[in-house]
Amino acid sequence: MKIKKLNVDKYTRLSYWLLLASYTCLLFVLFKNQAFHTEYLVYGSDVDAYLLEMRGIDSGFDFPYPIYFLLGRFFALFSNVNMGAALSATILNSLSPAFLAYFMLKYLSGLVPSKNVNRRAFECFILIAVYSVFFVSMLYPPEGIYLPGIYLKNLGVFSPNPYYNQTFLAARGFAVVSFFLFAHILSYYEDHADRNEYIAFSVFLLLATLTKPSYTLVLVSAAGVHMVVRLIISKGKKWKEFLMLFATAVPTFITLLIQFGGVFGSSSHAGEDAGIGFGIGKAWGVYTDNIVLAIMLANAFPGVMLLLNLKRLKDHKVFMLSWEVMMAGFLEFLILYEKGERFNHCNFAWGYMYGIFFVFISGLMLLIENTVKRKQNIFWLVIEWAVYLWHLVCGILFFVMLYTGGYFYV
Repeated sequence: MKIKKLNVDKYTRLSYWLLLASYTCLLFVLFKNQAFHTEYLVYGSDVDAYLLEMRGIDSGFDFPYPIYFLLGRFFALFSNVNMGAALSATILNSLSPAFLAYFMLKYLSGLVPSKNVNRRAFECFILIAVYSVFFVSMLYPPEGIYLPGIYLKNLGVFSPNPYYNQTFLAARGFAVVSFFLFAHILSYYEDHADRNEYIAFSVFLLLATLTKPSYTLVLVSAAGVHMVVRLIISKGKKWKEFLMLFATAVPTFITLLIQFGGVFGSSSHAGEDAGIGFGIGKAWGVYTDNIVLAIMLANAFPGVMLLLNLKRLKDHKVFMLSWEVMMAGFLEFLILYEKGERFNHCNFAWGYMYGIFFVFISGLMLLIENTVKRKQNIFWLVIEWAVYLWHLVCGILFFVMLYTGGYFYV
């Protein structure tokens, strides 16, 4: 799966660019309103601290991941810091659907032969499906209805699309590329090494880390366990192949050490209170008293897809890796927390949200494949599509709330 030009017709290409341009314009308005907001609860987001960082003012936080900030400062040279932040978030966020559309077309367009009269319509459907992923959210009941132990629609439950945190969104495009590249590399790394793909994976993993390290922590954890298990199965015979793939993450490991030194070191804002603690659900419990229900509300569709497609875990590398990333993110958030004043921020939740995002992607890809190839009974397909659409309707309503000035802390 080398990164190269897609074999799609001009209408698909036109649809690709029109959808990307529309999404980019849509999100620019949101990010601009967040950057220029004047009331705390109107268009509230995490951007206020980022604006201080770009101005060189002590924000009270440590942000040792420069890409979003450097790009914002560059645009600020031609306007102001607020507009620079909005443009930086817009451009970096739009890399996500741009890259995801490429990989989903790459994986799925072949389900319909190129000579089939429905091929063009199917490719457009894939593009629409791509953008739908960026609007799904956690499930939540209508206004005024409260579920046991769930006090907020989003916090404590969490969404794959946190449009209030611009550094998460900025890193996601690089994460998408590294995820799909690594899923493909897993299919052959024990037999041979592809230098170009290894370098591309290493570069995009590093870019994701330099933008926000949350994804990197869960991917390298999942990848490490996967590779060690494969090494044990081979009885140590594949240790050279193991080390070659491991080497691709060395630049990222060095970067992580520097970042963690900045966040948790003695010179950080947290000072002597900085550090990582261990406790089952301790940080998660800040926002919900019902973690089990929260997991179900965030992962209803991926959970249904896993239960009804367990046999596909072995042969579908994207599906398998997404759940490995999910489990790494889930365990990280369940067990770890930041000490001191950062405790209530629940920053280990970002890795969990990356896990949710990728199991939504792999679940949707598998659902499209099952539908086209009729690999499941129509009854199960209807259930799977219904749950996905349920997430999508909730997500659109939540996005509209944010887009019209609502506060995510609801």
